[in-house]
Amino acid sequence: MYDWSQRCHYWHENAHLPPATTARVVFIGDSITEAWREADPQLFTNDTLNRGISGQTSEQMLVRFRSDVIDLSPSVVHIMAGTNDVAGNNGPTSLAVFQGNIRSMVEEALLHDIRVVLASVPPSARIPWRAEIRQPADTIASMNRWLREYAQCRHLVFVDYAAVLDDGRGGMKPALSTDGVHPTHAGYAVMGPLARSAISRAISEPLPSVASADCGK
Repeated sequence: MYDWSQRCHYWHENAHLPPATTARVVFIGDSITEAWREADPQLFTNDTLNRGISGQTSEQMLVRFRSDVIDLSPSVVHIMAGTNDVAGNNGPTSLAVFQGNIRSMVEEALLHDIRVVLASVPPSARIPWRAEIRQPADTIASMNRWLREYAQCRHLVFVDYAAVLDDGRGGMKPALSTDGVHPTHAGYAVMGPLARSAISRAISEPLPSVASADCGK
């Protein structure tokens, strides 16, 4: 009831994990990440863990980042956040707050020798549970431009799911989503190869420097 960040959500699973292998990967995100485990169970084998929680914003992910990522000692973390920031699930926010939350998660990961795959925000032309949110596609496009530039500056692997999901107008292709926000099994089928390739790249490339310079400011 009072666990705002839902740190207890995966407590039991985390407590009973075997020691991490050198190939451990953690996916942290919201419902789009959480549903991925059911849509593509083969992706979440061989010590690849799903730590998505429906409805979460980047701020909630940041609060539970230690318990659901750092303490699990992965080699790679896949971070996908933003849809619920745009929706204002925890109240009004801003692009600057979102950017700060992403930067903090990345910096924490690198400080603990965890490689980062930074994912684009999936496209959406409307937020079904927040009809009053106008033109979310424009906000998402701005977020994704920043994510790409930040990843490039920090030498992170950027994975662009928007490139394969977008209908050309900032929304999700109807064949890949039923509500314009959440991918169907077909949507995850086109995302899966990109995720696998990005993780392979992250593992093969040198660990980026912890020093942040002026990236993302």
